[in-house]
Amino acid sequence: MVLAGKIFLVGEDVVVDLHTIASKLKGFKSEEKLKDNDKDISLITEIKDLRLVGDSLYGTFIQDQLLDVYHHGERVRIPSTSEAPFFFVTQAKREQKGLTVLTILEKKARANNLANQLSKILFITTGRIVEVRIEPERFKRFHEDNFEDTKIIFFDDVDLPNIKKLSLYGSALGDTSMYVEHLKHGKIWYIVLKSKRYGSVVGVTRNGVVTIFSKTTKDEFIRYVKEEIIALI
Repeated sequence: MVLAGKIFLVGEDVVVDLHTIASKLKGFKSEEKLKDNDKDISLITEIKDLRLVGDSLYGTFIQDQLLDVYHHGERVRIPSTSEAPFFFVTQAKREQKGLTVLTILEKKARANNLANQLSKILFITTGRIVEVRIEPERFKRFHEDNFEDTKIIFFDDVDLPNIKKLSLYGSALGDTSMYVEHLKHGKIWYIVLKSKRYGSVVGVTRNGVVTIFSKTTKDEFIRYVKEEIIALI
């Protein structure tokens, strides 16, 4: 089962601890009432399963939405409920200032939407939970220290005229001369590699999108992100 998630940063100008986050999210529930084809529909958004464990706060974002389906040639809108696990982690930085990171187990577009909603719940406005940025040199070291078999590499910030991105596809790409040559002209943006520590095939971008392509569980995904990726931010 392929699992995907995206990592966000609670703005560094925001001073908030996990206990405060938990108190604001606990019991959160909102309801939107609307009519569709003369039917009254109630859409619920709520936070459930909150639990604070050590330096991490876990929960599930549950949200109803209307889906369009076609039935005998007609468009029918039916309510559907999605559940997205998430967790906040507080990391100590060298200067002793706490860094709070949010990970949402959803594909990129959906994760972005939920991050904005969580920002509104916690801080009344969007923009307090933002995308992470992994420094290119740190991302390069992560790749070279951990890969066993790099399968895909995308490079951005390319200095060649008329070329915006470069890519390599193959096997053991980290050991090739083409990899070294491409590094002279761009920075690694996306990699798909086999983790030396976990043995899983993993895709990671510099803005915190993580996909595990190997068979895995949600708990294993969370452990990988906490132990391998969050430290890069």
